[in-house]
Amino acid sequence: MFARENITFDPIALPDRADLTDAEILAQAQSFHGKMLKRHTVRDFSDRPVDRAVIEECIRTAGTAPSGANHQPWHFVAISDPMFKKRIRAASEEEERRFYEGGAGDEWLKALEPIGTNDNKPHLEDAPWLIVIFAQRWGHFDDGTRYKNYYVPESVGIATGFLLAALHHAGLTSLTHTPNPMKFLNDMLGRPQSEKPVMILAVGHPAADATIPRVAKIKKPLSEILTVSE
Repeated sequence: MFARENITFDPIALPDRADLTDAEILAQAQSFHGKMLKRHTVRDFSDRPVDRAVIEECIRTAGTAPSGANHQPWHFVAISDPMFKKRIRAASEEEERRFYEGGAGDEWLKALEPIGTNDNKPHLEDAPWLIVIFAQRWGHFDDGTRYKNYYVPESVGIATGFLLAALHHAGLTSLTHTPNPMKFLNDMLGRPQSEKPVMILAVGHPAADATIPRVAKIKKPLSEILTVSE
């Protein structure tokens, strides 16, 4: 929690400095790319449990992400309770039925066909953990006074990317799920009105017969996602 009297600029020496050769830097970049190539979005989870400490460490990593004014406008709710997961699945599927019954529009539904999704979301119960990500639109000083958060969607998006990478690095698989609207999660999980739920991550180990859609392996080449000016 921020205290007003602590809002001052106090520069310190960079505490962690990488001192690598150019060749080592390139090797590190290539190694990380190789690891992330093996990250897959999975909808089929095994019943193998995941220790709470692993989830905590991955969320701790997410919390190191940069954010607007360093306000860190995010909150993560990690859920393993089967009853909570069942309730989240039921509420999510209710929203998803509206989506797939026409709420999304023909173009969007057509775009989803190669992914093979529908309104049935068993992974929300099968995965040992659900992580619900909330964006905090405002916060409060220690005296209760409200303050504004800045670049909230961008900050939460970066933290979510950190979390996905951390989960993969730990040997886990995940699935991003964004039922719309998600307001039911505030009431269900007891989160304040200042927070907006933006995503549910199903997290665990892939089932022995897990599959992914073939199209998921098709990524744009570097030439399509990069423009260099030098």
